[in-house]
This record gives sequence, structure tokens and C-alpha cells, in this order.
Amino acid sequence: MTGFRVALGGAQSLQDIVPDLTCLGKVMGGGMPMAAFGGKKEIMSKLAPLGNVYQAGTLSGNPVAVAAGLKTLEIVSRAGFYECLTTQTQKLMAGLKQAADQAGIPFAVDSVGGMFGFYFADKVPTSFEEVIKMDIEAFKKFFHGMLDEGVYLAPSAYEAGFTSIAHNDEVLAHIMVAAEKSFSQL
Repeated sequence: MTGFRVALGGAQSLQDIVPDLTCLGKVMGGGMPMAAFGGKKEIMSKLAPLGNVYQAGTLSGNPVAVAAGLKTLEIVSRAGFYECLTTQTQKLMAGLKQAADQAGIPFAVDSVGGMFGFYFADKVPTSFEEVIKMDIEAFKKFFHGMLDEGVYLAPSAYEAGFTSIAHNDEVLAHIMVAAEKSFSQL
């Protein structure tokens, strides 16, 4: 989840982390069944044909997934892509927070790039103990209220949410109207 959703170099580039091994999932394939891993020479040299560890996959090199992946990489490499994605995600979080505040609902938000989380709590949780204290019943009612308004969120209060470059201001405005209605019903 922390690959191309947050930056061209993934979360590791935002956190100045040089990993031993990097794993990338289906985002790199434009949503198609594709994944990749790579890492430091000392690790990668253990793989065949240099080393004795064999690695293969049924869909390795699938031409449709590779074509979708190349197009995805082209799109996310465009100037301003991640700045736009981050801005739209921040607008969404600010709008949800404002709607919750207007309804008097304890609500906290957090985001990076196109990933976000929201919590029915006074502050963003920083531990498992804080996460499980969140108002799950409020989340359930909000989730179903949003669904009734045509906005599908992840059905678990513990799941990350994602925006895409398609979440323009018109889409965000629809989400905000749905959120105001949903929060007012809590």
C-alpha cells in the first residue's frame, strides 16, 4: 500500500529509508495482477540465475499487466501528479473533518499522498490500544449513511482509504454533501 499511492519512490522515499528489499503490488500493474520485488545486490544475487534460489510466477511478465503497468508509471511520473493527488486527499480529509465538527462528532483524520485514515475519536490514534477505543458503532452508521448516498468507503474502521487522480473537485463536493447528511444522522 505504501508504494505508488504516496510517491513515485513510495513511502520509503518520503521517510528517507533505504530498504534491504522492496515489494510492490498491483498498483504498479495499473490494478492488474502484477507484483515485483527488488533489493540490495547482496540479496538479489541469491536469486537464479546468479544464486541458487529459484523464483517464478504464473503471471510473471504477463503482457497485459506489463502494458497496464507501463501506462500507470507514465501517468504517475507526470509533473505535478503527486502534488495534485496529495492536495485532493487533504481537501477530502479537511471536508470530512469540517462536516464532523459541524455535527459535533469526535473525528480525526490523517493522510499521506493518496492514502488516508479517519477515526471516530478525538485525535489520530498512535497505538493499537487507541485504535480499539474508537467509536465503531459511529463508524458503522457513517459507513452505511455514506453508502446510502452513493459513496462507498472501505467497510472496516481499521482499513486505509485511497483517493485517485479521478477524485476531482466535483467528486469531492459529492462526497462532502453525503458526509454532511451522514454525520447529521449520527
